[in-house]
Amino acid sequence: MNRPDPVSFSEALRFWLKLGFISFGGPAGQIAIMHTELVERRRWISENRFLHALNYCMLLPGPEAQQLATYIGWLMHRSWGGIVAGALFVLPSLFILIALAWIYLVFGDVPVMAGLFYGIKPAVTALVLHAAHRIGTRALKNRWMWGIAAASFVAIFAFDTPFPAIVAAAGLIGWLGSKRWPQVFALGGGHGGAINGYGPALIDDDTSTPNHAKFNTGRLVRALAVGLALWLLGMGALVAWQGWDATLGQMGWFFTKAALLTFGGAYAVLPYVYQGAVETFQWLSGPQMIDGLALGETTPGPLIMVVAFVGFVGGWNQAVLGPDSLFLGAALAATVVTFFTFLPSFVFILAGGPLVEATHGKLGFTAPLSAITAAVVGVILNLALFFAYHVWWPQGFDVAFDAVSAAITVAAAVALFRFKTGVLPLLGACAAVGLAFTLLR
Repeated sequence: MNRPDPVSFSEALRFWLKLGFISFGGPAGQIAIMHTELVERRRWISENRFLHALNYCMLLPGPEAQQLATYIGWLMHRSWGGIVAGALFVLPSLFILIALAWIYLVFGDVPVMAGLFYGIKPAVTALVLHAAHRIGTRALKNRWMWGIAAASFVAIFAFDTPFPAIVAAAGLIGWLGSKRWPQVFALGGGHGGAINGYGPALIDDDTSTPNHAKFNTGRLVRALAVGLALWLLGMGALVAWQGWDATLGQMGWFFTKAALLTFGGAYAVLPYVYQGAVETFQWLSGPQMIDGLALGETTPGPLIMVVAFVGFVGGWNQAVLGPDSLFLGAALAATVVTFFTFLPSFVFILAGGPLVEATHGKLGFTAPLSAITAAVVGVILNLALFFAYHVWWPQGFDVAFDAVSAAITVAAAVALFRFKTGVLPLLGACAAVGLAFTLLR
């Protein structure tokens, strides 16, 4: 079998655009799609190089699937290749979520829409619980990790500890633990060994690292400077236009912080987004946050794109461009939130890729991640309880328990844990049940 022909930038661009529209299934599904397309079918990159890139992206905060696309695009076609690959992974989802969020706000009280969401919300509760289990099976390898997870749950559930404080404490425990008990905090497993048999790849195991992917201090400084300049330009424009305390400026600052805390995937940062967007700034309500997660689960792209829904609803509720321009203001807010959420991901790859890759496998670097991931399990479990409370007692504990919502949640959990049902079939079935119950009662 011959090595594939070199891939032009335009050919790669067409693939990344296609990927942006078919990347359903959360990080695992998106990574599986990229593996099938890039390793098995097109042979643009070998199994080992693909896994090496994936392991690197797993060490970073941010959506690992989007960063993996950015990494491979950068490896193939330099910085512009990475920018195009990463941007096209996100933009289709942004446009789709803006449209769905508008429909939700304008027609959300229509019985059909209300019925669909009545069934989807319990399914989302089960999905969050399943995410806690899925991450827990990888992260909680010993009693120390179980202890960190339990402590993080108590901290956020009983004491309402801010998520950044939990991440910082867990990271510190992991760093100190690597000095005293290195075997406890060593990352285990990885993603398995390479599977041969796909034939020679364009970027193969023995292909030398291209010059643009080798560490260079000058290149690192330039990339960091460009990333910082873009952030300052964006924040400066928002502050000069509406002021620091205005909604758009606060969104830009808040979601910059959120982007740096997404260790463990989107489910890990959702509690932080909830604390800020719902409780602190009151850009949207708790039930609206659940609805946004449901929409995020049904669209392509990284699940963290739920922040675009948060931005849209917040921009609409706060009328950031005035009451006569609700849609334009909401769409602008969604775009601002998306920009500040994903800008750090591009900087991590384009600036830090060669540098961080050199540290892969060093315990002092990976041990804090192990502890943070364990803490994330406790945080996600708290999120599942929060969703269950709002779904099963939608009007508070003083009002009757919603047995139908609870039954849908249990059925969805059984489908996920026992029958390994996919996300889209699960949401579709639960939506149909919710619609039928709403129309028939």
